[in-house]
Amino acid sequence: MKKRPAKISKTEWQARCELAALYRLIAWYRMTDLIDTHISLRVPGEPEHFLINRYGVTFDQMKASDLVKIDHEGNIVEKYDQGKMVNVAGFVIHSALHHAQDNIHCVIHTHTADGVAVSAQEKGLLPLSQHALKFYNNIAYHEYEGIAFSTDERERLVQDMGNYRCMILRNHGLLATGNSVARAFHEIYFLERACQIQIKAMSSAELHTPSKEVCEYTVKQFESDAAEPIIQAAWHAALSLIRDQRKDYCS
Repeated sequence: MKKRPAKISKTEWQARCELAALYRLIAWYRMTDLIDTHISLRVPGEPEHFLINRYGVTFDQMKASDLVKIDHEGNIVEKYDQGKMVNVAGFVIHSALHHAQDNIHCVIHTHTADGVAVSAQEKGLLPLSQHALKFYNNIAYHEYEGIAFSTDERERLVQDMGNYRCMILRNHGLLATGNSVARAFHEIYFLERACQIQIKAMSSAELHTPSKEVCEYTVKQFESDAAEPIIQAAWHAALSLIRDQRKDYCS
């Protein structure tokens, strides 16, 4: 493992390593779109700054040193990150949510085929699976406005997001947030799986959905305090998949 650069604090380097690992796990689970889409993480102790990917690096090769510290306006904060390219659409979407809510520490945005397919369906995510019931009446929607280059869209993104953790960006993709990397990863994993299941299920002539009462009961189960240890355990289990890469991504 590469020694932490003296110019970067221990807490920031730890955050960089954790975020680099998350990028690689998103690649592991095939949620990438070439060099597009983004994951961001608030810098510990620096509420106005967050880390985002260096544009042009594929997720499976992301390293702690590839990440860029930027402010909510997309400005690169530190000299050691100068020269790294950041996708404008990335900071527009992510900065809006980080700035709006203090408890949003991690934001994941994806363009998977199944996620985009569900985002293009008029009724959005349907209660067809246990995975989907995690989001029963518990997900936001945002209308497509073109590639997110305009900072004017940030206000509408925040308004549509409300207090939900996840959002379906119409005709665009999926978005998940969390107060930790583990929580955000858990949210995007379940949302992506729910979309995969829906697209497969819709090839059937008839669809069966649980009763409203069961749907409401299940989403409460997902939101109970008992879920947090499971979320943490799932994150550490996922990290074990790329354990042999740690020396590389934490460099």
